[in-house]
Amino acid sequence: MINILSFLFTLLANAMVTITLTITSPNFTENGMIPSKYTCEGESTSPALHITGLPTNTKTLAIVLHDPDAQREGGFTHWVAFNIDPVADIPEKFTGGIQAMNGANKPGYIGPCPPTGTHHYHFTIYAVDSKLNLESTAGKAELEKALVGHILAKGELVGLYKKVK
Repeated sequence: MINILSFLFTLLANAMVTITLTITSPNFTENGMIPSKYTCEGESTSPALHITGLPTNTKTLAIVLHDPDAQREGGFTHWVAFNIDPVADIPEKFTGGIQAMNGANKPGYIGPCPPTGTHHYHFTIYAVDSKLNLESTAGKAELEKALVGHILAKGELVGLYKKVK
C-alpha cells in the first residue's frame, strides 16, 4: 500500500509541473524540416537548441530526442543526455553532460533516419532540481523514472525529417 501511495504522490508531483520551457533552434523551426546535416544523410550531429524560461533553481538539464513514428513498439529514441549544466544554449554537436544510451544502445546522439515517409522528432528538454544518480548505460526509460518528482519545467521542439536519398 505504501508503494502505491508513493507512486501516486510522485505521479501527482510531476503532473503539477506548470512551467513550460520554450525550446527553439537556429537550425529549424517548430514542425519544420530538420536539415540533412543533422541526420544519417549528413553528419549525424545534434543541432543547436535554445532554451528560455529556465527556473532559477534549475540544477541540471536532461534531453530526450524521440521519434514516435518509428516502426518499433514505443518508437525510437535518438538521444538521451542528462546532468547537463543549466544553460540557455545547447551548441551544435553537443557532447556535454552524460551522454546516455539511445535506441541503438550507443551513447549520444544518432541522427534521424526514417526508412520511409516523414517522421516527427521530439526534442524534449527537462529542467531538473538536482543531479541525477544514473549511469551512462541508462536509456530513456531509466531517465524518465529518475526524473519523477524532480522536473521543475519542460519544453519540446518538434522537427520533421524525410530521407532525401
